[in-house]
Amino acid sequence: MNVTIPSGPRHGTLTVPASKSWAHRILITAALSAEKSRIICDGISKDITATMDCLNALGANITSELRDDGCTELLVTPIKITVDHSNSTALYAPLLCKESGSTLRFLIPVVGALGKDAVFHMEGRLSERPIDALTDVLKKHGMSFMQDGKYLYCRGKLTAGHFSIPGNISSQYISGLLMATPLLDSASDIEITGNIESGDYINMTAHAVRTAGVELTQNENIYHIEPKGRFSVSGDLIVEKDWSSAAFPLCMGAFSKEGITVTGLNTDSIQGDKEILNILKDFGADISITREQGSDVSNGLSSVTVKRGILKGQTIDASRIPDLVPVISVVAAGALGETRIIHAERLRIKESDRLFTTATMLKNLGADIKETEDGLIIKGKETLNGGTTEAFNDHRIAMSAAVAAGISASPVTVLGAECTDKSFPGFWDELL
Repeated sequence: MNVTIPSGPRHGTLTVPASKSWAHRILITAALSAEKSRIICDGISKDITATMDCLNALGANITSELRDDGCTELLVTPIKITVDHSNSTALYAPLLCKESGSTLRFLIPVVGALGKDAVFHMEGRLSERPIDALTDVLKKHGMSFMQDGKYLYCRGKLTAGHFSIPGNISSQYISGLLMATPLLDSASDIEITGNIESGDYINMTAHAVRTAGVELTQNENIYHIEPKGRFSVSGDLIVEKDWSSAAFPLCMGAFSKEGITVTGLNTDSIQGDKEILNILKDFGADISITREQGSDVSNGLSSVTVKRGILKGQTIDASRIPDLVPVISVVAAGALGETRIIHAERLRIKESDRLFTTATMLKNLGADIKETEDGLIIKGKETLNGGTTEAFNDHRIAMSAAVAAGISASPVTVLGAECTDKSFPGFWDELL
């Protein structure tokens, strides 16, 4: 699907889907709980669907129903933990994780904790993205692996103990272990070595497992997890709105005199990509936050409006917020002076090489941008040319190109625009 976005700034009010980062974690802990639960989720992206399908393949029963208010109600009947490895013939549960790195990396340790044999089906670039650091430590704790192209076969029962894993490749490794080790029969320690990247996502997982009844303590870079056997998740749970998705319309607002408002955001959220507000403020955008009428003060639900200001370049350390790099690069392309994005080398192993594809997309639209080894250098312009660009099968590149139309002299056409369904279903309907 190709989409053409008219040139010029946009304005208006819209909402964004539920956080897929939270949805993954809530679904997994609910599926590993002792009780049934109900999850309310506004918008089901392809990545969330992948996690639901994999959990169902492991023995859960997750059904969905669209409510009158447009949200999806997910009814979760947990997995029955019954494993028998006495037979030497493996019956591999087929886990179709599509292109979802979170689904794959979260569930590899969980499969081992359940003692289930499974084969992960990987699509797109997922089979090329690194998992060796995770599988290597799991091999020391009873699991075995064989990869055949886009298929990863997993066997063996995960054993408790001391896990040592690097923190500078993917926070999803640590999150997977934090969700798996509570299911084991004795206590475990997870030691994170080296620099910790995207630490806010680890904090989200720690919060999710503590909320699910796990005794989890942290001493600097070591997490200590007491065995739980089953998580304690029941009743109704609501998945909050996604700050990663909100970043795109909020950045559009930075080019608009009238501004763009995103409703229903939790300004008290621990989502790391809430940092977009500070980044836009530092660029010089005009930001206002209004408590929504009738919302509970404790839940932080607010409407956030971003309007055009005098945008100036800045240096941005992307180690904590790598997913924001494509869209903040667009804002930088319309800011006075030079913006440097540093510590973003992990973007080369995402759905695309995002340093290359961000630079290529913006060059195609007339920006002055170049790659460095670990980031980007952007020299801002008053306007971009517009034109046509590939999405590179990367949802964040496609949506960032749409933001660039706000300062383009001619329309922007995005080739392969359907990839936005990976994280933001209905994005083009909201935009156009």
